[in-house]
Amino acid sequence: MMDRLFAPQSAEAQAHTRLTENWFTWDQDHPSLDETLAAGCATYQAFQRYLSGSDLYLVPQTRNGLESVLRRYAYDAIHNTIAKSRSQLERGGYSRMCHLVELSITKVLNENDNATFLLALHRPRHDTTRSPDLGSSTRTIKIK
Repeated sequence: MMDRLFAPQSAEAQAHTRLTENWFTWDQDHPSLDETLAAGCATYQAFQRYLSGSDLYLVPQTRNGLESVLRRYAYDAIHNTIAKSRSQLERGGYSRMCHLVELSITKVLNENDNATFLLALHRPRHDTTRSPDLGSSTRTIKIK
């Protein structure tokens, strides 16, 4: 399902592949943390986490809500990357990574019908096989 959101040659997919396949050595090439690589991977991981739905307790109902969830997931991924990295983070690096993630999330949501697709993905489905007789009750409840 990730291919629907990210082409395999996209910067986010390539960053995710590089970080996950070379986890022990990816940060040794640079004296400081590669912000673009970390942000791309964080974006990819945010969408991956949302698609799994494993810890999605409040399903977003609007695009703004969806964007908020994805940003929170991406920030979590950035924190994890910083914590595991042996490279130093440059001054202002965290803010730059957050900005790159936000731009990337917005770009993905603006493409095709991605926002609509993601909002509908975890939305509760109503059971249409129920009998109409089992619908809402016409009795009133009196509270004293």
